[in-house]
Amino acid sequence: MKKRIITLGEVMLRLSTPGHHRFVNANSFEAVYGGAEANVAISLANWDCSVAHITALPNHEIGDAVKRYLSSSGVDTSYLQFSPGRMGLYFVENGAMQRSSKIIYDRFDSVFANFDFSKLDWEQIFQGSDWFHWTGITPAISASAAKVCKEAVLAAEKLGVKISADINYRRNLWQYGKQPMDIMPELIRPSHLIIAGLTDFENCMGIQTDNYEEACQAAKEFCPNLAYVSTTSRKSISASENKLKGKLWNTETFLKSKSYRMSHIVDRIGGGDAFMAGLIYGLLHFKDQEAIDFAVAASVLKHSIPGDANLVSIEEVNHLIKGENVGKLLR
Repeated sequence: MKKRIITLGEVMLRLSTPGHHRFVNANSFEAVYGGAEANVAISLANWDCSVAHITALPNHEIGDAVKRYLSSSGVDTSYLQFSPGRMGLYFVENGAMQRSSKIIYDRFDSVFANFDFSKLDWEQIFQGSDWFHWTGITPAISASAAKVCKEAVLAAEKLGVKISADINYRRNLWQYGKQPMDIMPELIRPSHLIIAGLTDFENCMGIQTDNYEEACQAAKEFCPNLAYVSTTSRKSISASENKLKGKLWNTETFLKSKSYRMSHIVDRIGGGDAFMAGLIYGLLHFKDQEAIDFAVAASVLKHSIPGDANLVSIEEVNHLIKGENVGKLLR
């Protein structure tokens, strides 16, 4: 039986300068759709999971286009909500060599930020579900977004659905009078899996330490259901070349992936979401070591694909893990 995953979060219109043009000399923009949680949903749907994404979209042609995009990617769009208003945007300037990439967000006062999700039937949504995924981006957007995130987390916990939280601390998003420590600890507490670095732990859970293992232990004391904590380590040699590896703490030991050297990066946006999706898929289907290996390999392959979504197969991920068919011309 297919695993059933529910994701919640804003979908935005991504406008990228063509090639490696700068904002100041771009005469056009390439348009795709993206959002951290939706990117996770698309990866998992591509790997033959049953996935439904929950968001709010403008009730015009652009909202319809997002629905078509998600549906064509295999994501269940039954719970999409529509309302008058604007779509969140973000602009991307792709860096190269020693010049960094840049992102400019324009998501204030979006439909998602203002929408009232109170009519959603969470018990019905989570019926038959194995997993719920959210990120720290959602409660940072607005009071109403934090409210729906809390409702979803509490419902998932009540119904015994495993919960993953990509804490993803974004300082500049918290603009509605609340700070992360006012909201995040309660949301994180029921988690089965946390993705976090030391900065995330400090700002969203009040855990202050320079030792990652100590941070994980403290998180476990706070989260009674916690079974896993994970993170990635990235070394940026340049905008075009990075090294990436990951580790997974299963409350007993740290498991580490191999380190991948990624040269000639095509698009690193969505790499963390590809890792998140790979880890969810891995923990639902594999042993722990295989799960972290799968997650990192999936993220590495995302760096070769333009756009937000990771359009790779399970077979391709497994080939990379085994070192088979890497970079070859397959006929």
